[in-house]
Amino acid sequence: MANDAAAVHNKFDIFGFLKEADGLAYAILIILVVMSFACWFITLTRLWDQRSINKDFQETRRKFWTSGNLHDGIAALGNRENVFRMLAEDGIRAKQYHQGHLTAEMPLNEWLAIALQRSMESVTARLSMGLAILATTGSVSPFIGLLGTVWGILNALTRISLSGQPSLEQIAGPIGEALVMTAIGLFVAVPAVMGYNWLLRRNRAIQEQMRLFAADVHSYLVGGARFDTATPVSRIQTNRTAPVAKTA
Repeated sequence: MANDAAAVHNKFDIFGFLKEADGLAYAILIILVVMSFACWFITLTRLWDQRSINKDFQETRRKFWTSGNLHDGIAALGNRENVFRMLAEDGIRAKQYHQGHLTAEMPLNEWLAIALQRSMESVTARLSMGLAILATTGSVSPFIGLLGTVWGILNALTRISLSGQPSLEQIAGPIGEALVMTAIGLFVAVPAVMGYNWLLRRNRAIQEQMRLFAADVHSYLVGGARFDTATPVSRIQTNRTAPVAKTA
């Protein structure tokens, strides 16, 4: 009796659906599996890149501005894979180019701002690679799974009508098998949407870190000093004229 119950329980599952599936159903399943693997690969690689940049930011805060000058600070940050070293080098290179070519045509302040912004945008573009795939997968994979379900139900109803002996088991079983495709589509979509939102939020935090560092480099290259928010505010002394005492 137990074996019979197990056989009845396992009669309609994903393997039964695959056994009865045609070429279109297999194609839909392969597309969903490929999209899932692509989303996980993109999510993990972007997380690794973000982790490296966050680590570089902490290293920059400890070493860069405690050095004697910009060149010593750059040397303390290791190789050029460090994003913040790249920003500092691009700023120095832009200043050198301005002194040799654009001294009269464009103010140094504007030229450095453009160069640093271009450098930050290159990093942002690298961090955004693949996010469109996550967004697209999160949007379309439920509908792809639904297409597989509709196609599976259509095939199941066609087989039932041709058999000439419809019953509740013959109807519920194949339809339940076809609904597995919708479940697979949702299984692909939910991690893709969550990964997209998570990576987007972390990218914004990294962009803010780069903006803060680029602003410090910009002010140092233009004015020879950076704006240090940790410096305490000195008390401003004002000269006020003492009121004249009235005489009786």
